[in-house]
Amino acid sequence: MMTSELRKKQRMETEEQMQQNGDTGSPSPMNIATPSSGGGITDSAIPVGQRILHDTDPIQVNIDVALDSAPEELREGLRQIVQSHNVPYFYRPDCSSDVPYIWQVGFERSADIPSGSYEARTIAREGPRPRVLIRYSRAVDAFRALGQVLTAARTAELAVDGSSDRALRAPDFVISEKAQFETLALMIDCSRNGVLSVPNVYAMLRNMALMGFNMLQLYTEDTYKVAGEPFFGYLRGGYTQDELRAIDDYAFSVGIEVVPCIQTLGHLGQILQWPRFAGLRDTNEVILSRLPETYALLEKLITTVSAPLRSKRIHIGMDEAYGVGEGRFRGMFGAQEGTAIFVEHLARVHAICAKRGLRAMIWSDMLFCLAAKNNALYAYYDQSNNPADALSKVEGIPPDVDLVFWDYYHTAPEIYARKIQQHRDLGCDSPWMASGAWTWSRLWCYLPFSFESNRASLTAAKSPEGRVASFMLTIWGDEGNECDFFSALPVMLYAGNHAYTDRTEIDPAFMENTFSAICGGSLGDWMNASRIDDIPQDAGHMDARSQLPSNMSKWLLWEDPMLSFMSPQYAALDLETHYTQIADRLLDCALSSTNSGRSAVPGRPNSVRYPLNRLLRMPGLLARVLSLKCHLRDKLTVPYRAGDRAALLQVVETRLRPLIEAQRELWLYHRSRWHRIYKPFGWETLELRYGGLTARLQTMYDRMVAYSLQQSGSTLRRSRAIGVAAGISRHPALLPQRSRNPSKSGDIGITAIASEVPDLLLGESSSAINSSVPPGPSMSTDEGSGLSVGAVPAWLPVTMPDSGPAVVGSPNSPPGEPVATVSLGWPVTAVATTAATTVAMVTDTSAVCAFGNLAMTTASQPEPTMTPFPQHNFHHHPSSVSSNSAFNNSSNSHVTTINALGVRELGGEGDFWLQPAPLLPPELDPLAGVPSGIGSLGEETDDIIDSIPELEEDLHCIYENSHTSLLLDYGRVTAPSRLG
Repeated sequence: MMTSELRKKQRMETEEQMQQNGDTGSPSPMNIATPSSGGGITDSAIPVGQRILHDTDPIQVNIDVALDSAPEELREGLRQIVQSHNVPYFYRPDCSSDVPYIWQVGFERSADIPSGSYEARTIAREGPRPRVLIRYSRAVDAFRALGQVLTAARTAELAVDGSSDRALRAPDFVISEKAQFETLALMIDCSRNGVLSVPNVYAMLRNMALMGFNMLQLYTEDTYKVAGEPFFGYLRGGYTQDELRAIDDYAFSVGIEVVPCIQTLGHLGQILQWPRFAGLRDTNEVILSRLPETYALLEKLITTVSAPLRSKRIHIGMDEAYGVGEGRFRGMFGAQEGTAIFVEHLARVHAICAKRGLRAMIWSDMLFCLAAKNNALYAYYDQSNNPADALSKVEGIPPDVDLVFWDYYHTAPEIYARKIQQHRDLGCDSPWMASGAWTWSRLWCYLPFSFESNRASLTAAKSPEGRVASFMLTIWGDEGNECDFFSALPVMLYAGNHAYTDRTEIDPAFMENTFSAICGGSLGDWMNASRIDDIPQDAGHMDARSQLPSNMSKWLLWEDPMLSFMSPQYAALDLETHYTQIADRLLDCALSSTNSGRSAVPGRPNSVRYPLNRLLRMPGLLARVLSLKCHLRDKLTVPYRAGDRAALLQVVETRLRPLIEAQRELWLYHRSRWHRIYKPFGWETLELRYGGLTARLQTMYDRMVAYSLQQSGSTLRRSRAIGVAAGISRHPALLPQRSRNPSKSGDIGITAIASEVPDLLLGESSSAINSSVPPGPSMSTDEGSGLSVGAVPAWLPVTMPDSGPAVVGSPNSPPGEPVATVSLGWPVTAVATTAATTVAMVTDTSAVCAFGNLAMTTASQPEPTMTPFPQHNFHHHPSSVSSNSAFNNSSNSHVTTINALGVRELGGEGDFWLQPAPLLPPELDPLAGVPSGIGSLGEETDDIIDSIPELEEDLHCIYENSHTSLLLDYGRVTAPSRLG
């Protein structure tokens, strides 16, 4: 085992070398460094002669799966994979394609192939379509082999140089592997808020099949429906019998067994909280054993969850049942030894399973913890703690109950090997080994430690001493399931690759190629996303708990911004630079994966090499929030203690206000992503966290502004910092704060005569004059807020006084009272309004905001260029719209949207901004009185968005999260031709 000192020394040497090469990414246990460019891993990790494939590089080869001649047991699964695969490697006759090379792949079940093995071999190299034959013994091995053929196609693309295309034109390879385990299982937590939707279970199954997994367990404490028990899983989104049956059928088609995974002792708090089950409580989390009513309920649960599934195995849980026998049990039956209570309960539940012909398995931790009389994990992993003596005093464990040893924390194989032997000492000849992908208590899977701990557990499980037949990878969602479970795909692939080799190390280039070909992501970029939980390496003074990987991003996100109790711990670290670099890189990767290469395969949606990189937007947005939030309190306290109100206001405007908007964009994207992969139940828990953070940030902003302006917070108009009323929604990755062209920062020059500037605005210092205000949200009114698109609409009433600036608003409005919000020509914006503010318009690209005698003039900006969407056969009815509407009188020839979504190109490379128009008060709203269903928001708008696959997720994210109404001139809807 490598000592911690040696590991630290090697890591420092590696990072020093990376810094010399200009790469700040953290190395992983597999030595996969973050890429220095668009995709792939660094050149040092790629074999000589290979090149990096970027997102814009066209796909060169297609795999033509011979579905008609495929064995019946594979045909439906193959069809699902071909139709739904992320990367367009599969040939589909229904899609036009100019891919120059096509390989034809056939399948044959063969008695000559040992169980758990396969062979994929080219049998006809020449001709227009070289042929590959996959021979297999188990269905899952055939799907694993197909995943390796995809990897071979990508490897061939990497091998091509300018002088020869032989690797693609005439492939010549033999791929053979042997599974090291009889069962390779994946367990997904569906009980901590997030219940994976059925289509996303299907997506997970397809990936599992191509990786070689042959078992799925959906961990459901109470998230399955039970007839006659309406309070079982009440408002938790449980699976119905039909849903479980459909999942089982789909899994069967791709060679995967679905095994129910429930709880029958502990972790039942969600059930026991209801009065209906109050009589069955031992403690708040543990059900009361020895009670006949308990076993009547458990039999009902076991019967219900196993009925729709083919499997004759069941996981009955029984882990972490802390306090068993210590609650109501003690009052009813007296004090008894915990191990005896546990084993007695296990025997009765086992009898229920045996009655239905089910073989049971349990988590093994309570056998060790009860024997040690210690509920801590230390008792479970204590090498000196062997419960064999305690079990010898009781009847013992039924011989056909499998024990599942779970350990997610250690990085030394020998620790796992010794504990596996202790399970055999308990009489379990074939224990299971369960490891974990670190998805719990964080917002993105932590890949480096997941690789390291899984390497140790897999090595031990495959070793002669371990000899484990079944390995399980777990994906948990503790603390609300904030994490996107698909971020664990690299760990799944790592376990799958390890399970098909007797080696202890996985080649980094092989991992990169398989992840790209099977999942559609760039592994180097995904490793970079894990850095949101890395502590910058200059933090040598901080203690590193190697067995508990950091989840720093979660703490920084949810900590109170005003109190910021963690700030002293990272005061010496430059977290701002750390998170800014991560955010810029991940958001660029996410945008590139969605758009840059979409012309690579004409006629195919999402025809890019790394479509899964779009998921990197979540850690990218999180990193952007953290870059603004870290050190915020320190930046505010300096001017506050110095009594410099103007400097304090500057920090509020340039740091806190962008943070509020960045946090809002993170919330909106997280919400959109949640509803795409999980059932809706459970999101309310996370939304309450976002709501609390939003409220605290807004309170912080309001109080800081009030203090800076020497004004009572009660006299301030509603802050423009959030603009929630109209639901401001912009592309989450494209806020002005991260424009890649610094020249477009859009500073607003404030010019005025000092004597004419009200003290109310400037406070004690006049340094605010001629200061810069960064682009951001526009002003708000009590009726709504937002950002207008393009030039000033002709329908917006403009009152021209005899002298002074023009006033935007209703002629009947009270003097000086703004009734609408205007922002012209990105990035023109304005500072906070007060009750005395009047907004005025001068030209299409400049604006004047009059604060009493203070004139604030914006600089002129060029009109943005627009590119039209593909035209659609939708039509509005102009006759039904008011004559002063934008359809008839708009001065903007590019956009004809009212209270709607606009998309604008800002003129620089990759600079785009999606934004809604202002929400107008009723007296100014041209939509007032428009009959419902005539060009208004509804299914037609959904159809438009759905018809643009490359923008569908982005547009839906904004459209679904906007509170504005929408009226479209369908003939002139506009959007950029690219977004990255």
